[in-house]
Amino acid sequence: MESVIRGVTVYLFLWLIFRISGKRTLAETSPFELVLLLIISEVTNQAMVDSDHSITNSFLLIMTLVGMSVLLSFIKHRWPAASRIFEGLPLPLIRNGERLQKNMDKSRVDEEEILMSARLNQGVEKMDDIKEATVENDGQISIVPRSQ
Repeated sequence: MESVIRGVTVYLFLWLIFRISGKRTLAETSPFELVLLLIISEVTNQAMVDSDHSITNSFLLIMTLVGMSVLLSFIKHRWPAASRIFEGLPLPLIRNGERLQKNMDKSRVDEEEILMSARLNQGVEKMDDIKEATVENDGQISIVPRSQ
């Protein structure tokens, strides 16, 4: 039972940390962030298994973590308001061609990142050609170009 409690605790802690760190944290991973994720996984492993390295305990922890994921998915499906709590809402960065600097600062996105997304997804090369830009729940930036 201790392993299940450890698994649930670590799952909820990591969910909270990644929720606080922002949507863009996991959207694009730099080499530094990849190393950080590897370190987090090792520390998480140590926190969950303690001194029990048996295959039975490993299976129990895997079932616990997958179970938590399924449970949260069920909760989000059953109660849509819970989805806003677990994942947040999309955050507009540009609305009607106007930059929303406060939101850009909050999501740690600069104009260059918006332009990069605009070039990749819409072929837009200038900020003036962007009508809407939004950081979606998955951390990606969606672009709506101005109509020509």
